[in-house]
Amino acid sequence: MSKNLFIFVLLGFIIMSLTRCEDTVTLKKEQLNQDTLALTNSWEMAIPHQAIPEGLTSLSAESCKACHQEHYNEWKLSTHAHAWTDKQFQSELKKESSPYLCINCHIPLQNQQEYVVTGLIDGDVYQPVKKKNPHYDEKLREEGINCASCHIRDGYVIGPTGTKLAPHKTKKDTIHLSEQLCISCHNATAVVTPTLACTFETGDEWKSGPYYGQKNCISCHMPELNRSIVAGYDKRKSRKHSFIGSGIPKDTTYIPERLDGYGFYPSPVKQNYKVNDSLIFNFRVKNEYAGHRVPTGDPERFFIFNFQLMDEEGKVMAKKKERVGEEWQWYPEAKKLSDNNLNPLEERVFYFNNLLKRKGNYSLLIEVTKHRMNEETATYNKLGKDYPLFISVYKEEFRFVVR
Repeated sequence: MSKNLFIFVLLGFIIMSLTRCEDTVTLKKEQLNQDTLALTNSWEMAIPHQAIPEGLTSLSAESCKACHQEHYNEWKLSTHAHAWTDKQFQSELKKESSPYLCINCHIPLQNQQEYVVTGLIDGDVYQPVKKKNPHYDEKLREEGINCASCHIRDGYVIGPTGTKLAPHKTKKDTIHLSEQLCISCHNATAVVTPTLACTFETGDEWKSGPYYGQKNCISCHMPELNRSIVAGYDKRKSRKHSFIGSGIPKDTTYIPERLDGYGFYPSPVKQNYKVNDSLIFNFRVKNEYAGHRVPTGDPERFFIFNFQLMDEEGKVMAKKKERVGEEWQWYPEAKKLSDNNLNPLEERVFYFNNLLKRKGNYSLLIEVTKHRMNEETATYNKLGKDYPLFISVYKEEFRFVVR
């Protein structure tokens, strides 16, 4: 085939393909007019397009940093700042089973999204009605849940005081900035497909717990500070913007602040025992600091309680492992198999008993680790060895002698 003939055939194929695409779009448009259902749940839709308030040049956190340096530095170390770039999320997003709506909590502003979704064909999340977003900002997308996600609405910077000293338009709205804003993402529950369940029930757990009406998400995860909102201004009441949470980092380049829900209470261990005495040890754990269940949120989170009895050479003589968390079956259908998460103020006791048969120096090591997911899931998602899966939240060693 000559070069010119090849080019002619190729052009013909491209034109034919484009024609078919146009026909498909037309067919879909006809279907939309008949079967499109409106979006109803908060997690099905993005925050509508937000114009840049007068006095600002951008919706980016980088631009807020110019005045609000401390707030920016705190946010930068938060999980919110890594909501889009997180390797786990990006891995899930690339799967064919991943529906469009997952992005609405990870990049909540319509300005961050390439397409605008206006409805669902037959209510199917895998058939969103979408169009190109003329205001799409790819750089803004990389910031995940940024300052504007919570503080920009309808041409105003929403704040707790509505100060007139700011160089930008400001409005006071404490209802908007209440825990309801947190719950809009942290209480999303839906069975999307038989094998895909979105189950984040932290808001419901808090509402049914003992602290509802007394404390809320902000009370614990954004503790009060007294500081200058902008360098050089008088100090006033503020809140920390690191959104303190699990403390498990999204990569190895930073360490986020950690908020623990559990209190740990080991029983005493004697310094001296006799041969054939029994080591009777109990370890009490209580969810005494969290207003929700622990663990909460992502159903793949769990705690491991490790107990090891070792001789003076470091040889493990006895060991025991306990797990707290949900267990799910994901295939052939998503189904919760078990759940032993601790409710607020609930406590549990783990026992470790051993008959001490030989003389020598011994140590009892207890370690509690908090996990984002198990190694099998991380391997399946190809997250690599540098992706942190867990952190240690408690470690103690008791030494004793058997005579």
